[in-house]
Amino acid sequence: MKIYALLDYETLVKKEWSIERFISTCKALHVEMIQYRDKKGDRQRRKKNLQKIKSLCDITLLINDNVDLVEFCDGLHVGQEDLQKTSVFEIRKKIGKKVLGISTHNKEEILRANSLDIDYIGLGAYRVTSTKDDANVLKESLSGLARLSFKPVGAIGGVRVDDEIDGVTYAVVGSDLYEY
Repeated sequence: MKIYALLDYETLVKKEWSIERFISTCKALHVEMIQYRDKKGDRQRRKKNLQKIKSLCDITLLINDNVDLVEFCDGLHVGQEDLQKTSVFEIRKKIGKKVLGISTHNKEEILRANSLDIDYIGLGAYRVTSTKDDANVLKESLSGLARLSFKPVGAIGGVRVDDEIDGVTYAVVGSDLYEY
């Protein structure tokens, strides 16, 4: 199984972890992709942290939601609410060939994503998570939904390092990574 780790800045601070410790854990787990999410920080903090992460490792790094910071990393991940404001076509024009992923939560969103110029989908939530209080938990139905996708699928939302989810290319490890 490949691991796609979510570095949520607020969770990092709450758990009293440094970025260096998070990256060290990612390396030990052979993480292949990191998504950096910082919902409360300003542009300068996000930019500085992206640059720090890139200096510490050679793992594919994505920014969550902030297309204006994609120059400091390898790609972008956006949610459905972002796609209501702008199109994948417009996003792709801004980021070029960099990695682009979107969140999906149901069959309709997956089928729509199949025709988009994206590199992967995040599908979830797998289980209840502390970072998304309104998440629709898919648990047992996630593998079946993943098979509908023409793109690689990453399970998102409450996924743990030891989860084995059939048919999923990447597993997103959120706050459980801090317990590793």
